[in-house]
Amino acid sequence: MPSSSILYSAAPYHIISYGTLLGSEIFQSFIAGIVAFRSLPRPQFATLQSALFPIYFAMQTALPVLLALTYPAERTAIGTTASSISGVLEPNNRLHVLTPLLTTLLCGAANMVVIGPATTNCMKERKHQETRDGKKSYDAGPQSEKMQALNKRFAYLHGASSLVNMVGCIATVWYGFYLGERML
Repeated sequence: MPSSSILYSAAPYHIISYGTLLGSEIFQSFIAGIVAFRSLPRPQFATLQSALFPIYFAMQTALPVLLALTYPAERTAIGTTASSISGVLEPNNRLHVLTPLLTTLLCGAANMVVIGPATTNCMKERKHQETRDGKKSYDAGPQSEKMQALNKRFAYLHGASSLVNMVGCIATVWYGFYLGERML
C-alpha cells in the first residue's frame, strides 16, 4: 500500500488529469458525438451538443493548465528536475511537454471562445431562416440563397472546430507518449 505522502505528490493528480483529458477527448470525439448524431433527431442532437460543447471545450482548456501545474519532478542520476510550471518551461521539456500542452490548451480555447460560439450563432441563424423559409436547413430540394449561405458557413465552422479538436487530441496523445517514456 502506498504511503500517505503520495497524496501530497503532484504525480497522481497529473496522471488523473491526463487520463480525464484524453478520455473526454476520445469519448466526445469518437463515441458520444457519433452515437448521439445517429440516435437523436437533429433538433435534439443540436440541443445536446450545444449544452455539451462549452463544458468539453472548457475541460480541454483547463486540464492542460492543471497538467502544467502538477507536472512532477523527475529523479535522475545527478539530481531532481524541476516540477510544475518551471519544469514544463525547462529548455529540454519545451518540445515534448510545453508544446503539446500549449497546443491542446490553445485548441480548446479557440473552440471555447471563438469557433464554438460562432457555430452556435450560425445554428441559431439557420433556425430563424428555417422559420422564414418554412423549410428545414437539411431538407432536400432548393434552399433559399440565405439558407445556402448559412449552410455553407455552418459547414465551414463545424469543419474548423473538428479540425482544431483533432489537433488538440493529437497533441494530447503526443504528450501521453512522453509520459509513457518517463515510466520506462
